[in-house]
Parts: sequence; C-alpha cells; structure tokens
Amino acid sequence: MAARIISTEPATGAEVWSGDVGNAAAEVVEARAAFPEWAAHSIAYRIEALRRFANEVRSRERIFADLIARETGKPLWEARTEVGAVINKVEISASAYLDRTPMRKLEGALGSKIAIRHKPHGVLAVLGPYNFPAHLPNGHIVPALIAGNTIVFKPSERTPATGAMLVECFHAAGIPEGVVRLLVGGPDEGRALAAEPGIDGLLFTGSVRAGMALHKQFADAPHKILALELGGNSPLVVWNAKDLEAAAAIIVQSAYLSAGQRCTAARRLIVEDGKEAKLIKKVTQLIDRLIVDEPLADPQPFMGPVIDNDSAHHLQEQWVELMMRGGKPIRRLDRPYEDRPYLTPALIDVTDVRDRPDEEMFGPVLQLIRVPDFEAAIAEANNTRFGLAASLVGGSPAMYDEFWTKVRAGVINWNKPTNGAPSNAPFGGVGLSGNHRPSAFYAADYCAYPVTSSEADLARAGIEQGLRDPNLQED
Repeated sequence: MAARIISTEPATGAEVWSGDVGNAAAEVVEARAAFPEWAAHSIAYRIEALRRFANEVRSRERIFADLIARETGKPLWEARTEVGAVINKVEISASAYLDRTPMRKLEGALGSKIAIRHKPHGVLAVLGPYNFPAHLPNGHIVPALIAGNTIVFKPSERTPATGAMLVECFHAAGIPEGVVRLLVGGPDEGRALAAEPGIDGLLFTGSVRAGMALHKQFADAPHKILALELGGNSPLVVWNAKDLEAAAAIIVQSAYLSAGQRCTAARRLIVEDGKEAKLIKKVTQLIDRLIVDEPLADPQPFMGPVIDNDSAHHLQEQWVELMMRGGKPIRRLDRPYEDRPYLTPALIDVTDVRDRPDEEMFGPVLQLIRVPDFEAAIAEANNTRFGLAASLVGGSPAMYDEFWTKVRAGVINWNKPTNGAPSNAPFGGVGLSGNHRPSAFYAADYCAYPVTSSEADLARAGIEQGLRDPNLQED
C-alpha cells in the first residue's frame, strides 16, 4: 500500500486533503520528456499559456483562498491577497523576462554581429514553503515556464493541498501535464528530487538549515543552477519617530503578520535607550487589540495559529531560553489551547541577554534591544549572520542614507515595514538569507542562461602571423 500525505487544518485539526507519496525519479522523467516541445515554442506562446493560467486561478479565486486559509491557518483576508499575488505574477514575470533577458545584437568587426540570446536550463525542481504555499513557489514556477523550462514541484508536506490546486490550475489552462509535475511527499522526497541526476537546477524557498544542506549537496554539481531564498533575523530600527502611532503600526505589521511566519518579519526592534517608553506603550496597546482566531472567524482576525504544534512547541522552547538568559517579557508568548498551535503576539526585552542566539524565531516573537546611539543601532542591525530585510522608521534623510549605506541586507526600507516587498523589484538577501540569486523581478536571471554568438553571413578568415613563408624552401 502506497504511503500517503495527510494535510490538516492548524486551527481545528480537521483533515483538508490526502494524497499518495510520489516518486521523484518518475516525475523527472516525465518533465524531461516534455521539455523539448515546450522549449521549442515561442516566448509569445508560453506567455499566452501563462495568461490562461492566471485566468484559471482568477476563476477559482474564492475556493483557492479558502483552501489556503484553512490549510495554513492564515486569515481569509490574507489568503485572498496571496491568490491575487499568484495572478499578478504572470504579467510581472513576462515583463521581467523581456526586460532582463532580451535578444540583443551588437556590431562586431568586419561587418559581423554579436548576438546575445538566452536558453532555458531544462528540468528545474521547485521546493515550496508552507507560509505562502501558492505565491512563493509560483514565483519560481512562472518565470521558469516563461523561459522554457519544465518543472517538478514538491510543495511542503504541511501544505500539499494548495500545491496540488496550483498544479491543477496550470493543467486546466492547457499547459501540458508533463511541463508541470507535482511531487507529493515529505523531506525524503525533497532530498530525492534534489539528488536526481535528471534535473538541471533547483529553486528553493525555505529554512536556512535546509538551504545549507542543499548548498552542500550541490557543491559537486556546479553545472546546475541553485537559487536559495532563505530566512532572516531582520532588524527594525525606530529612531526619533514623530508619529508614534504610525511607528507602532509598522512595528506590529512587521513582527506579527502571518503570525510572524514571514522570512522578512522583524525579529529585532532596535530603539534608543531611555527614549523608548512612549513607543513601547503604543506598541503594547496595539498588541493587546490584535485578534488571534481561526482563519474564517467573524470578525476576521489579524493573525491565526502557526502552522502546527511542533512549530509552536519549538517557539515556546526558544522563548524560555531567552528568559533563562536574562530576557524580560513585556508581552508573554502564551498558548491559549494546548492542543492547537495558537500563540499570542509576544514582545521581550533582550538587551541584557547573555550570548543572544542569532536565530530565526519563525513566529510572533519580537525582541527589543536598547542602544545608546544611532551608530550602535546600525551595529546592532548588522549583528547577525542573516541579511534579508531591514527597516528604519523615523530619522532624517541623512540618517536613512547612512542606514542604507552601512546595513547589510537585500531589502532596506524607510518608514515602511520590513515585510511586503514589491513583486516588480528584485527580492533576496545576503549572508545566510540567500546565495545572491534574488527572485521576484530578477527571477528571470536564474531561469535562463545567456548565450553569446559571433555571427557573419560569409566566412572570412586568414592567418597573418606565425606562418612560414611559402616561397622559402627548407634545407
């Protein structure tokens, strides 16, 4: 009997979906067989096929959002924004491909031409995360399909139903089944797919631990493209903010949207020591008003549960460790229901924590750090191995210029949350947050490779140096 993956609702424990575990090698064979025909189509043909996909998602928008909300636990309003992002990705990716990988002709010597074109890699594996189970893998899949690649997509074992519906929409739009393959499974199937000799690359969004394992695994395969979009320990610096209510709203949005399960979520709030009291009061007042409830509740909650009980247990363990090291809770990380992964938004002062762990706490926990001056704030912002997002709230234009120049991150904002990066711009990080292959608008860069050609209508060549004189006889 085949093994099965069962998906349940974090909010209720009810079963959402179940399916048989797939075989990575078999899915790669199918994608490989479909590659030549798909790659041979014109770019206009492939873009039009993806537009049909966008229309198919649009026709299922309500059903799709409901499924995402139930399977992830995120509020329905947030799930609807995710479905909208899936739809919008097609036109953004089409524009990006034409902008980033156009055919160019340059003048060469003696009337020749230099042509620059791009080719697809072949079969690309996509491993998706659970926090945005449609939008984030789709951000790899759509640009890769436009470029002419075929796909084997393994969704997170925590959100396979969303992955299955996404693939169903591609097929319903007339994109051949061999072009987008669904691999259902857990970590073993993910490792098997990454190790398949038949793939030409892997596009991954997920944890740093898994990303580092993939980086090591691909060390002996430099010919395969590897794009890693990993986590963060992002800083949010608030300095001389004039509107404290606006600053508090930005802090709460940055830290607690999606129950803190965003790679760009603010994990560290950095403030000027001795001047933070009024700001923290505004933040805690707002925290106390946040509704934490199941995704379809009325009124709609600000945030739902984290993805599962294991994640909730791990976050509680990390919280306890911070307190044991000297952290002072301002708002506690409470677990209202022991059998469900609901957590309340938490805020803890870790200024005096000994050997503060540089880890991504993937949940609704914000760490407060007090510093004496702006120079120390920048130093603290950079006090991490990660480098995904950073934001400054308040300050002057000159301070933001200094912040932008000195902070090491792939997304740097001013008077905006750390999360919610625009899809029409590149997205990625440095350090442990990625491997310098930004996605979003720049995904076209890793979905195709450039080919340079020197071309002439007629062959004209001669060797002018290094030849013996034909009129001289050898002795």
